[in-house]
Amino acid sequence: MVRLAGRPILGHILASLAETRIDEVVLIVGGPMQQQITKYATDEFGSRFEFDFVEQQSAEGLGHSIYQVKDSVGSEPALIVLGDMIFENGYSAFLDAHEELGRPDASLGVKRVDEPSHYGVVETDGRQIVRLVEKPENPPSDFAISGVYVVEDSASLFDALGHLITEGIRGAGNEYQLTDALQRMIEGGTGMQFFEVEDWYDCGRPETLLEANRVLLSRSETDGTANTNQAVLIPPIDIGSDVEIESSVVGPNVSIDDGAHINDSIVRDSIVGKSGTLKNVNISGSIIGNDASVQSEANHLNVGDSSSIQL
Repeated sequence: MVRLAGRPILGHILASLAETRIDEVVLIVGGPMQQQITKYATDEFGSRFEFDFVEQQSAEGLGHSIYQVKDSVGSEPALIVLGDMIFENGYSAFLDAHEELGRPDASLGVKRVDEPSHYGVVETDGRQIVRLVEKPENPPSDFAISGVYVVEDSASLFDALGHLITEGIRGAGNEYQLTDALQRMIEGGTGMQFFEVEDWYDCGRPETLLEANRVLLSRSETDGTANTNQAVLIPPIDIGSDVEIESSVVGPNVSIDDGAHINDSIVRDSIVGKSGTLKNVNISGSIIGNDASVQSEANHLNVGDSSSIQL
């Protein structure tokens, strides 16, 4: 729910899905943000999608998360997307790529990366995927799984996930990994191919979250308005509602969520969360969480929700 260029990450994902033929969306929710996510999706996109909200009681990995939607999806084809990934290309392009491959049992989006050991990695033979491994120490290739999966044979996917969970087979991070289930599908004869994606942003990482913010702001025509007093705003910049900026220079490449207060500060290339407070700071390349407060001088900060820092 981090706001980038006028809407939360989830909003950018749903807006991209709205450009496809998909009309049913299952959202896996849980934790303290559950009600906020449900309300946002329903209010903003309820007229476009039929939503089903499935609660994950405990976070035990991506594979465990996907398994929660077994009853909702059944054996229907499914497009699986991750809630912290934003792509240069829209999801329509990925569905088209799957069609061009001849609609195999499953197809995965991949991209060459510099540090494949940080990701799930595929080993290929032509367009066919022959092996997948999650965060390997010695990657078999530099093709990283990019967080978009088109699955025709959903029944086999849920069978594989169910086997991992029933047998207690945990992978990297002591979690039930989707990658391990996909590998089990391959070993069982599932035909799995890949298509390449262009730039993508893993918003679970601070540096790529800020990069996504810059890219999205560069495409946005909405600067927003704020209550300002002796303030200089340098676009591109996105400003939520009830934001106060006083005696400050803000921008370029700054997203500010609702209710934030910025006083006597210089803020560049940063994200300021809902009701965040900045006073007497000079920051760049920083992420300030919801209800966080930062005072005095600082150079580079990633501050979580409801934090308070004085330097």
